[in-house]
Amino acid sequence: MNLSLNFVALKTIVRKEVVRVLRIWVQTIFPPAITMTLYFIIFGNLIGRRIGDMGGYDYMQYIAPGLIMMSVITNSYGNVVSSFFGAKFGRHIEEMLVSPMSNATIILGHVAGGLIRGLLVGALVTVVALAFTRVEVRHPLITLSMVLLSSTVFALAGFINAIFAKKFDDISIIPTFVLTPLTYLGGVFYSISLLPEFWQRLSLANPILYMVNAFRYGVLGTSDISIATAYAIVLLFVVVLFAVSLALLNRGIGIRE
Repeated sequence: MNLSLNFVALKTIVRKEVVRVLRIWVQTIFPPAITMTLYFIIFGNLIGRRIGDMGGYDYMQYIAPGLIMMSVITNSYGNVVSSFFGAKFGRHIEEMLVSPMSNATIILGHVAGGLIRGLLVGALVTVVALAFTRVEVRHPLITLSMVLLSSTVFALAGFINAIFAKKFDDISIIPTFVLTPLTYLGGVFYSISLLPEFWQRLSLANPILYMVNAFRYGVLGTSDISIATAYAIVLLFVVVLFAVSLALLNRGIGIRE
């Protein structure tokens, strides 16, 4: 299949994903904004008053980048895992597989859909954050690139989850038992400098820590970890997860079984 036809196929999948997200915006876009509003009220306003400053910033301002990134990560993941598993469950994934489009195009189309939903939710949460605190972007390029890369990582992770899922219950296992703990322990609500040395070292094994801190550096100019290290780790995850997704799709794992 030539490049132009693959591009048409890619646009078609992305259009389908965007229409799906916007058609049920009450379920896909609005709820995360409500959830993050509660986080800002409870953690930022009520608890934050007792905590005081963190990292040289007001606590509400400190957690804002983390909450924005958390919403992007969870929604990018959730969009792809539900969309691709829905295609498997409805059996119309077979139409894509027998078409001349490449498997890489199938992956990129669904990842783009997750990326778009993540960005839409992230933008809405940013608007919510502005109602509670100041959000001044110090390094726009780092901010934008890190949110795009982080969204891509978890969109690919959602794709892999959907490949292995055999029933609807399976698409909630990873978000519940893996993604949620990693997110809450990823420095969203605190600086790891507050932790004992052992827990600081253990936290370095959490990839979300690097994403949150790099994004916080882009917004506030402060970070607990090296930005170069954060980019290296996130880019590595993008490459590895894409390669795994492509290999699984080429072998028909979870689809042709």
